[in-house]
Amino acid sequence: MTEEGPVDPQPLLTIGAFAARSRLSPKALRLYARLGLLTPAEVDEASGYRYYRADQVERARLVALLRQLDMPLARIAEVVGAGGTAAAGLLDAYWADVEARIAGQRALAAYLRGRLSGRTSEMDEMFAVDVVEVPGQVVLTESRHTLADELPTWIGASLDRLEAAARDCGGVAGAPYVVYHSEVSMESDGPAESCVPVADEAAARAWAERHGAPRAVRVRVEPAGRLARTRITKAQVAHPQILAAFEAVERWAAAEGLTVTGPCREVYFADWAAAGPGDPVCDVSLPVR
Repeated sequence: MTEEGPVDPQPLLTIGAFAARSRLSPKALRLYARLGLLTPAEVDEASGYRYYRADQVERARLVALLRQLDMPLARIAEVVGAGGTAAAGLLDAYWADVEARIAGQRALAAYLRGRLSGRTSEMDEMFAVDVVEVPGQVVLTESRHTLADELPTWIGASLDRLEAAARDCGGVAGAPYVVYHSEVSMESDGPAESCVPVADEAAARAWAERHGAPRAVRVRVEPAGRLARTRITKAQVAHPQILAAFEAVERWAAAEGLTVTGPCREVYFADWAAAGPGDPVCDVSLPVR
């Protein structure tokens, strides 16, 4: 303590000095301040100059390192806000997502390498394709425009909702499936349509009338027909690996002289949660005649 008052044990750093110590640019610091990720200790009201404490350097360096993992700022905020083992767990979850995406991109690169080198026939031999007859069905459906990274979560949630609704519609009467009315990728958002066959059409229409509006649940009667299909494992369902299966079915149908009569679909016949990566879970299918 002095005559002038208490001594500040931590002198404030200008934004330039703090940027040098934290290895972040002043531009980045201003952005992080706007997002509440790294707030200045003090802002001069007259000049607008920003000042930071020395003990904020560690947090700033952590932010910089997480950005080197291409972690989105929103997830960085979760990590640095959690601290300790919780933060480590959030990092592990993020990195698992990264590795899954890289594995998918690696598989797609291998597929494209084969396609570009003219070895599509060899790759198609990985998929056994046949034709099955499917009966007419009454289906509860839910549609959404979605990009590829959002698709798995939406499929799981929408099928769960529709299967729950099916209990009031005579029960589930067949394997659930997803129809792609247009391309779903990181640039194209479909739409995709989740479908669950039900036993009682009248009950289904009544349920959709009472409860279907929030998620645009509809009832459709799908006529009997034929599907060209190949069976794939849980690991192969992940985008973009599944693209190879779809193209294999398309080429097989063309070679057999069949005409595609509708959009492609994924028919899920197994318990997804209980299946392992190598277990068959899905038929990649095209309606044909």
